[in-house]
Amino acid sequence: VFYYLGELNDSLSYALGAGPLFDISEDSDYVHTLLAKAIDEYASLRSKAVESSDGAAEIDCRLEAIVERMLDKCIIDGKFQQGMGIAIECRRLDKLEEAIIRSDNVHATLAYSTHVSHSFIYRREYRREVLQLLVKLYQKLPSPDYLSTSQCLMFLDEPEGVANILEKLLCSENKEDALLAFQVAFDLVENEHQAFLLNVRDRLPAPKSLPSESLQPESSDPAPIQNENSTAAEDVQMIDGSSASMTDMLEADPKEVMYAERLTKIKGILSGETSIQLTLQFLYSHNKSDLLILKTIKQSVEMRNSVCHSATIYANAIMHAGTTVDTFLRDNLDWLSRATNWAKFSATAGLGVIHRGHLQQGRSLMAPYLPQGGAAGGGSPYSEGGALYALGLIHANHGEGIKQFLRDSLRNTNVEVIQHGACLGLGLAALGTADEDIYDEVKTVLYTDSAVAGEAAGISMGLLMVGTASEKASEMLAYAHETQHEKIIRGLALGIALTVYGREEEADTLIEQMTQDQDPILRYGGMYALALAYRGTANNKAIRQLLHFAVSDVSDDVRRT
Repeated sequence: VFYYLGELNDSLSYALGAGPLFDISEDSDYVHTLLAKAIDEYASLRSKAVESSDGAAEIDCRLEAIVERMLDKCIIDGKFQQGMGIAIECRRLDKLEEAIIRSDNVHATLAYSTHVSHSFIYRREYRREVLQLLVKLYQKLPSPDYLSTSQCLMFLDEPEGVANILEKLLCSENKEDALLAFQVAFDLVENEHQAFLLNVRDRLPAPKSLPSESLQPESSDPAPIQNENSTAAEDVQMIDGSSASMTDMLEADPKEVMYAERLTKIKGILSGETSIQLTLQFLYSHNKSDLLILKTIKQSVEMRNSVCHSATIYANAIMHAGTTVDTFLRDNLDWLSRATNWAKFSATAGLGVIHRGHLQQGRSLMAPYLPQGGAAGGGSPYSEGGALYALGLIHANHGEGIKQFLRDSLRNTNVEVIQHGACLGLGLAALGTADEDIYDEVKTVLYTDSAVAGEAAGISMGLLMVGTASEKASEMLAYAHETQHEKIIRGLALGIALTVYGREEEADTLIEQMTQDQDPILRYGGMYALALAYRGTANNKAIRQLLHFAVSDVSDDVRRT
């Protein structure tokens, strides 16, 4: 009766009172509705219990019994996906494990639950628990699925585990296993998580019989990549002259040689060099951009109109991004030199966009524009700053070879435009590595309180710490309150927002601080922080907050953001 009156709560309590007499296998609207109600009720109680952390929410044991009967029924009927869905929603990891193990196709069910945990679990901590369970199950399988395991480990941020898997695969006799290791490495590289990849790379052992120099592929030395078919011993000769004695050692154990070769290759893959190399070749050979369009654009815009002049240069950079084709610029050098001040900065930085990923010759290509040793006033500071930014763009997210040079350039200059370029370049090259020394150097620039350099320094700190939810954000926030320069505050606001990228509810306190701030520029950063922290989650809470600010904030800037 209560069910027909629509009083589901009362109806549910009577059904629970009936205990085993309430037949869950009966196929009627009444039973379906009440079961759905019971599961929802249970799920919300379970998540409350977890979120309030004191576990105060009492759960009716009869309710629990019904849900468990339901789960067992799903498993017995072979509806594993439904069972897993309910188990995940009710936070019953034990039942989830049971459903996965008892399913007929364990690989498929595991893959399904990985997918579910990414697309439907809103709380980051809980998602990590589910992934940890999945990793545990993956490792128990008779034929382990290394690809999926290492993806899970990456989301859990456990480079140890990944390095162990790779090492195990590389050591094996079976060629398939080594290929699988390379595949795992390529899959991880696609996620572009520089700090994680370098961690994995540094945890792999050094090959036993090779001198350790052959492991750091110098940015100037493309040998390990281009001569993939040559033996490891030859590579060593190029790098290390004293390799006559080494070759004797290598001949002793072909297995070691093979292992060493594989290690060098996998380190090349993990540092991202192999895939960048391939992308470059692909973009260069499939470059279909039409120079005629550029020529027409150039002729049809007014010479003295600087906005159109810069726009033409940008159009060229974006059309040829990553292809290394800069014919248009070479043919029009005198026209190009009309750019002044910041337009010149961007025109030079545009070269970085065109040569993106050209790790081997990046430095030499930019050489004419870079600051020359001690001689100040060699070129315009704007093109020198732009060139440093361009180096960052070329080496974005793969800055092993260039970081040191950019740090030196930053130290050796007091010109704010060059500092601006060097900061941006450093931030890109050391993306997400959270490198303390670089952070301190950029901070020194920030504390000089120069508007131009400070803005870049703020953004650069954010890039450096992107997604680390680092404590440093509070330092940055404090300085944003002290400084008088709007530009610096804007740079810092964006930088702080970058630090919480993808951290979801961990970022809430920081977002709260920024969105309640007196200063509209910091509130503007707070909007970005909200968006970056919850990117790609379709999180309702975040959207609700943004909608609220979009109509209620006093500053136009904040509302637009």
